Amino acid sequence: MNDFYEFLNLRIQSRRKKRLSSPVVISTRIRLARNIDRFFFSTRYSKEQKQEIYEEVKNVLSELSVFDNGINWEMNSLKKLEKKILVERHLISQELSKQKAGSGVYINKKENLSVMINEEDHIRIQHVVDGYFFKKAFTGINKLDNEIEKKLPYAFQLPYGYLTSCPTNVGTGMRASAMVHLPGLVSTNQMDKVVRAIGQLGMIVRGWLGEGSDASGSIFQISNQQTLGEDEGTIITRLDAVFQTIIEQEINAREILFEKDRYKLMDKFGRSYGVLNYGRVINSSECMNLLSMMRLAVDMGFLPERTRSIIDRLFIEIQPGHVLAIAGVTEADNNVRDFLRSNYIARELQKVPEPDEQYGDNPEPDDKRFSEQKNDL
Repeated sequence: MNDFYEFLNLRIQSRRKKRLSSPVVISTRIRLARNIDRFFFSTRYSKEQKQEIYEEVKNVLSELSVFDNGINWEMNSLKKLEKKILVERHLISQELSKQKAGSGVYINKKENLSVMINEEDHIRIQHVVDGYFFKKAFTGINKLDNEIEKKLPYAFQLPYGYLTSCPTNVGTGMRASAMVHLPGLVSTNQMDKVVRAIGQLGMIVRGWLGEGSDASGSIFQISNQQTLGEDEGTIITRLDAVFQTIIEQEINAREILFEKDRYKLMDKFGRSYGVLNYGRVINSSECMNLLSMMRLAVDMGFLPERTRSIIDRLFIEIQPGHVLAIAGVTEADNNVRDFLRSNYIARELQKVPEPDEQYGDNPEPDDKRFSEQKNDL
């Protein structure tokens, strides 16, 4: 067994034990784009320069304690399936997965900090935190960013800020985003309105796997677009205000669903549980949508809170690459893969009881945790 699957198996076990509960906001992410001052951007560097950049960044990262007991790979050392798994775990981008020699990734042991080397920029750092914690995510990534900059001076120029390959990242070079679960807004046909409103505020809405992906499971990534002319605190403060509004609208939509279509909603919970447990061929999109209803059942008190961590983990583990890896195969046609997925889901849901109102005296979403988690950056 190679290092990749030793690391993968470790993380699957860890995820089973350590998922943070959080309605609506599943996770928070900060990403920084950086370039080394003395090198051309990726659009102009040669293969030799690309490899030189890779070796320099790799040497610096290997000396940082945050990556002790972590792992690193150069893209040309990974198989197609392995790259797919890293994309599904949001550890690398689709763009990096297409790269070969001279591009790679460093991942810490907790799997919440990663550094992509020679993607669109020389360095892309990301910190992902379970739940709604922008301040915590920024604090962690800022510390790592400062440590790297001490040894690799960045391309920076006043009055612009950090210089990047893509003009839209010039300035802070920061993308702050949250992964949100919005079945209420989707079910009440309000998402188009929300997307338009967010766009007018200079933000963007993407699907589960980022740019170009769909919003299976009513899960969306929402992030800032503007990075020039504002500092990090201002961007995060504005994002926080937007997310508080989205959270409130989602909670209201769920209350409307429950009040107007209580029995239809209960029926959806039961049907989702039934198909996930007894279906024999389930594709990833259908599975995401069914799991979405199960997560909503937890929020509304129809499933015990302890099952949230199982459902959140399954959102990742039912993705195509994970299904194959967990089954111990490298390739399979769509029907076989969908069969393997259904078997795995049925095994995992043995730990989840049937949806029932007994698990919560108050069926309304618990929004108290949002006020507790609200960041103050």
